[in-house]
Amino acid sequence: MSEKKHDLQECSETYLARALDRLDLDDPMRRLLRTSYREIKFELPLRRDDGSFSVFQGYRVQHDSSRGPFKGGTRFHPDITMGHHRGLAQLMTWKTALVDIPFGGAKGGIDCDPRELSDREVEELTKQFTRRLSRLLGPDVDIPAPDVGTGEREMAWIYEAYSRQHGHQPAVVTGKPVSLGGSVGRTEATGRGVALFTAWAAETEGLDLDGASIAIQGFGNVGRNAAKFLEERGARIVALGDSKRTLYREDGIDVAALLESLEDREKKSRIPDIDDAEERGRDEVLTLDVDVLIPAAIEGVITADNVGDVSAKLIVEGANSPIHCDADQELEERGVRVIPDILANAGGVTVSYLEWVQNRARYRWKRDRVECEQEEILRRGWDAVRERAEKEEIGYRPAAYVIAVERVVEAIRLRGF
Repeated sequence: MSEKKHDLQECSETYLARALDRLDLDDPMRRLLRTSYREIKFELPLRRDDGSFSVFQGYRVQHDSSRGPFKGGTRFHPDITMGHHRGLAQLMTWKTALVDIPFGGAKGGIDCDPRELSDREVEELTKQFTRRLSRLLGPDVDIPAPDVGTGEREMAWIYEAYSRQHGHQPAVVTGKPVSLGGSVGRTEATGRGVALFTAWAAETEGLDLDGASIAIQGFGNVGRNAAKFLEERGARIVALGDSKRTLYREDGIDVAALLESLEDREKKSRIPDIDDAEERGRDEVLTLDVDVLIPAAIEGVITADNVGDVSAKLIVEGANSPIHCDADQELEERGVRVIPDILANAGGVTVSYLEWVQNRARYRWKRDRVECEQEEILRRGWDAVRERAEKEEIGYRPAAYVIAVERVVEAIRLRGF
């Protein structure tokens, strides 16, 4: 993998520019779509457990709310910047528009490494972050969700901190524990969505998923759930990769047994040892000769430096922006089909929307209804992209961006300025 730092905002702008050119929009509309509605940066002082004092930076970028309240994750990671959030907030705008749910796009977080903080310190930072943003959040304003470095626990703390000032408003945040108004099916929603899109794309491309070889980079929530659901559909998961290594087994890894072995231990993104599996280099998971590659870890793992070694026939982007825009162009020219992130990993925000709907009604749905509603929404999104790609003879990514941008532009024009 190239050591060149991936510029997520650059690639987001590149894909957007191509869609704007296809739609032949005027300069004022182009500028409006590229510009964030609001960008906030603020300091978060923290008294540490040892008595020392640290200052972290908090961020929230609210990109567009033409189609509904801002919606986006809350990321805790030491390397985040305003530009990083700007690119991710744009992605959320196009993602929610593409699957046609009534949200806009946002992203935020804190430049901390939660692994180096105590539980008390993480709780204090999370609640202070929420208090600082309190007047800019709300069920009809901006609705955070989990992201890298956060989960149900942090969403519960956001709910608590917001409720202290505004009363009980469970719809202010999604990805909460089920016992606090979260939705069943939310934890596995993104991975399940990746599996659904893989199955639909395989069918469209004439690939028999039953027995198809699949390599998955990333063994966090998205990767492990995608592996689980794809195995249930008959696919052969031949390789799993994490930040340290790739484990490969030609006959397929028993994912169900592997996940069962993890139930009694802390859930981490490290892959445990697998009997009869070959251990290979960290990045070999990306270049194996497989039918389907699912990069579900971090941004920018497929670049101009290694794209020539990518052998998969179909790539499904479980992570946000795992393919650099330069590499994406080469894959398209080679005829490799790519299901873009704004479609492929939209299963999470879709069930977040369903959680928000349940919170507004103060009524909890059963799992079968959640999964049925999720699948119906995602299927409409897939059908729209597939039909547009076929009609205009373009790739799935440009088709997805054109549809998403069209929908946002329509909302802006209907509402006026």
